[in-house]
Amino acid sequence: MTIIHFRMFLTLTFPIEIIYTNCLISSISLLYNACQTTTLETTLSTIKQRLAAVPEGAGALFFIQIFATLGFAVLYSTLVLYATKKLGFTVKDATAIMGVFGAFNYGLHLFGGYLAGRFISNRNLFVGGMILQVIGCATISMGTSATMYWGLAFFLTGSGLNVTCLNLMLTQRFKPEDNRRESAFLWNYAGMNLGFFIGFTAAGYYQLQEDYASLFIFATIGNFMAIVLAALNWRRLCDLNTTLLDATAKQFRMRFLVGLAIMVGLVPLVEFMLHRAEMTGNLVMIVSIAIAAIFIFLTVIHKERRERNNMTAYVLLTVGSLVFWTLYQMAPMGLQLFAVNNVDRMVWGYEVAPQWIQNINSFVIMFGGPLMAMLFDKLRAKGWNIDIPRQFSAALVIIGLGFLVLPIGIATAAGNGLVAFKWIFISYILQSIAELLISPIGYAMIGKLAPRQYQGVMMGTWMLVTGTASILASNFSGLIPEATEGLASSTNPTYNYIFSLLGWGSVGVGVVLIILIPVLRKLITDGPANATSAAVNAAAQAKPA
Repeated sequence: MTIIHFRMFLTLTFPIEIIYTNCLISSISLLYNACQTTTLETTLSTIKQRLAAVPEGAGALFFIQIFATLGFAVLYSTLVLYATKKLGFTVKDATAIMGVFGAFNYGLHLFGGYLAGRFISNRNLFVGGMILQVIGCATISMGTSATMYWGLAFFLTGSGLNVTCLNLMLTQRFKPEDNRRESAFLWNYAGMNLGFFIGFTAAGYYQLQEDYASLFIFATIGNFMAIVLAALNWRRLCDLNTTLLDATAKQFRMRFLVGLAIMVGLVPLVEFMLHRAEMTGNLVMIVSIAIAAIFIFLTVIHKERRERNNMTAYVLLTVGSLVFWTLYQMAPMGLQLFAVNNVDRMVWGYEVAPQWIQNINSFVIMFGGPLMAMLFDKLRAKGWNIDIPRQFSAALVIIGLGFLVLPIGIATAAGNGLVAFKWIFISYILQSIAELLISPIGYAMIGKLAPRQYQGVMMGTWMLVTGTASILASNFSGLIPEATEGLASSTNPTYNYIFSLLGWGSVGVGVVLIILIPVLRKLITDGPANATSAAVNAAAQAKPA
């Protein structure tokens, strides 16, 4: 079994060759041109200088990112199907667990940055988190409800804490004024999407065989490879700028033990809350409402007018972001159940696994991102004002349309109730375009709008929005009645209602933001954060990982 699946693992990681190809294109071009004008030795020397200019550890982090993403991609795309089809969970219970999965994953990111910088170090916490992910995937592969809960507890503690560490290790490789940082984060983002692509592809392959145990073993191997790569590059990944570096050896040992105790203690706490998914979801909503109320109060009493206006704009845009991410987080929940039970997934004689549908998003992001960036550059050069309010409003309208095409597909479904595959394909294309409009500017927006004393609060609030949206998406998905394949007509009316409600709601909020564009433009003024840091934060943000 291990040999077969290791070969499968190598086959699915073949897309890494794309990275090598891209890296070599410029070198081959350079060689070709140089051979006509200068010596081969001079050309090779130039290539060597370019490679030497890459900060130590940056290249290793790119490949580490690929393997670190695999486990999350597998669970993100398969958890609801595994819980309902393998373990017999109801749709409501499975989507509630998935909602808590998203809430914990995003909610622990900010705490992970604090824990790494003051207690454990980024590389130690990253490897520790990956060890927990390996234990988690291996535990889930045992195939019982109890092992699923404990496996998710280990995995979520690890992934929630270590994602921030990887980004912090990368940003520390560059000096503040180094413009190469943005390019490095773009490569890192590409590595993450490549990890998602491989993970989704493997998940679909094993899903068609209903071989969940092998799938989670695949995820275990993938995450273990990230640990191996980190160990091989241990010296290159050391922290360069954290408060922990100021600690003495004795202080570091004490802090390390405290941080380790926190990591271990989080596992049973997460397991306890996963067993009470509905209660945990309600708790997340209460905390979110409380934080929103506190921040609105801080905005009202803030004295400096320019900063108060920026904070007001942030509140309005955060509401739009909550709507957007609620729809986006439907992908591994209600949308996936719809794809499994209500969509004709036979395309040109081949069955499309439900996880492969999510690769539509990966392709659009990887290839559409650079194209959209070039398009925007050309439009801005011609005088178009493509700013934050316009992108947010457009994203909400487009993702709303992405959901509104699904009721059209339901209305034109075949006699057996199955919706033609083209409708969910169009839906994912529109959702991905919307993501490109809103996602890259979300974190950069904080660098522009946040007063210095509230940067941490606003960053934490922004991250909490995605977790809150995950809970809301699970609530909408929980409205879907139980159904089995072949009975699409029984659940089509419910799907029609949910997709129409979400689609028109998003379009409505998008239209409101369009109306408010002049107001938002007056509120938003440049803050002290420079453009470089904003670009870095934008490039660092990514999918729900």
